[in-house]
Amino acid sequence: MFFEMNQIFSRFWLKFVDFLPDFFGGVLILVLGFFVSTISKSVILMVFRFLKLETIFTKAKIVQKHIVVAWEEIFAEVVRWTIVILFLVPTLEAWRLSKATAVLNQLIFYLPNVIVSIVIGFVGLVIANLSYKVVKHGTKAIGGVSATILAGLAKTIVLFFTALVVLNQLGVAQDLIRILFTGIVAMFALAGGLAFGLGGKDLAKEILDEIRKSLQK
Repeated sequence: MFFEMNQIFSRFWLKFVDFLPDFFGGVLILVLGFFVSTISKSVILMVFRFLKLETIFTKAKIVQKHIVVAWEEIFAEVVRWTIVILFLVPTLEAWRLSKATAVLNQLIFYLPNVIVSIVIGFVGLVIANLSYKVVKHGTKAIGGVSATILAGLAKTIVLFFTALVVLNQLGVAQDLIRILFTGIVAMFALAGGLAFGLGGKDLAKEILDEIRKSLQK
C-alpha cells in the first residue's frame, strides 16, 4: 500500500513539475495581454481627446459632453477586454485547457459585433438628436407645442430603428426584429396609401371627370 501511495505522489509531482513552465508561461502571456490592453485603451482615449469629439458635439448642441465621454469610455473598454481575451486564448492553450479555448474563440468572433453595435448606437443617437433639432426648427411656424411633439416623434423613431439595428447586429431575436421591421414598414405604407386615397379622392374624381368630358367631346 505504501508503494502504491508513493507511486501516486511521484506521478503527481512529476506532472506538477512538468506543468510549472506552462503555467508561468501562461501567466506571462496574460500579464502581457493586460499591459497591452491598458496601453491600447489609453491610446484610444488619447485619440478621442485629440479629436475633441465631445467639444464638437457640445458646441453643435447635438449631444451632451458627458454622454460623448461615456460612449468613448465604453468603446475603449470593450476594445481593452477584446485584447485581453485575445491574449487569454494562448494562455489557456499553455495551461492545456482546450475546451475553454473553444468557448473563447466563439466569444472572439462575437466581439466585433459588439464594437460595431457601440458605433451604430452612438451614430444613431447623434442622428436622433440632429433630427430633433432639424424638425423643431423646421416646424416652428405651426406652433411651439406642435413643433416639439413632431421633433420628439422624429427623435423617437430614429432611436427605435437604431435599437432594432443594434439588436440585429448583436444577433438578438433576429427573426422577431425582421418581422417587426416588416410590419412597421407595411403599416406606414398602408397608412400612407389610405391617407392619400381618402385625402385625394375628390381630386381624383375631378381628374376623371375632366378626362371623361374630353373623351365625350
